[in-house]
Amino acid sequence: MKYTQLGRTGLKVSRLVLGTMNFGPQTGEPESHSIMDSALDAGINYFDTANVYGWGENKGRTEEIIGTWFAQGGDRREKTVLATKVYGSMSREGDTWPNYDRLSALNIRRAVDASLKRLQTDYIDVYQFHHVDRLTPFEEIWQAVEVLVQQGKILYAGSSNFPGWKIAQANETAARHGRLGLVSEQCIYNLAERRAEMEVIPAAQEYGLGVIPWSPLHGGLLGGVIKKEVEGGRRASGRSADALANTAVRAQVQAYEDLLDKHGLEPGEVGLAWLLTRPGVTGPIVGPRTQEQLDSALRAVELELPQEVLAGLDEIFPGPGTSPEAFAW
Repeated sequence: MKYTQLGRTGLKVSRLVLGTMNFGPQTGEPESHSIMDSALDAGINYFDTANVYGWGENKGRTEEIIGTWFAQGGDRREKTVLATKVYGSMSREGDTWPNYDRLSALNIRRAVDASLKRLQTDYIDVYQFHHVDRLTPFEEIWQAVEVLVQQGKILYAGSSNFPGWKIAQANETAARHGRLGLVSEQCIYNLAERRAEMEVIPAAQEYGLGVIPWSPLHGGLLGGVIKKEVEGGRRASGRSADALANTAVRAQVQAYEDLLDKHGLEPGEVGLAWLLTRPGVTGPIVGPRTQEQLDSALRAVELELPQEVLAGLDEIFPGPGTSPEAFAW
């Protein structure tokens, strides 16, 4: 495994991030534990989750599965850089009682303690804001974070799904109060969705945030979906199916698969390997449902893409360019 610093921090993390969103809803606890063991054995030390994972009436279930894995000992917690998130409502269906969502100081305090209990640990390495809160000022958010840092409950703060101007606002506010501010940003970023290159990634680089792309294969669209349809009769579903219904997108994905087939490369591995070449990227989040999917992701770390392939990918999936050149002179 290869490692890099998380943004401007001294924290060293693996260039693949293990996403755990499938643990619980799609992958049972025993297999989830096995996947986490395999990831750690392969050198992946950065695990990402969120308090709402498990979804519906099972919110928090994913954190619980990670917690029972930590409880097995064997230095599992000590070797893991643990990131979780706060923002989404943790109220059960039909319960509209206030202050159980967003980024108020009250909810941040409440959510951290609940996550720590589920995760069976006494601290979180990177505590991430899952979404922009348009109602809570950053002065309040950073005050709450500072208390948690002083209590030893969290070490760093990160963001997810923030626009570039919010990254700037967050860190300028933090700087005025002598605080570290955001150290990472999780954003949707892949060959098929490159709008983060306009402002989010430049802002992250300017303020020293590590970029953690989520949905690196765009919901399976970049994982060889057309080839799988042809060879195994396995039809696309979800985001992939919706995208392929567009004839222009289908032609684009077909060109992508044809290019990689010409070079004997696997689409899913190339999608990840391409992200590892991008400026500012710390490492993409991979969310395996099975051991086989984890093994495929691990191969991507060692994959060196020829310049001809990189040029071909840019031709098929051209980026938007940076701002303002993307939409102005």
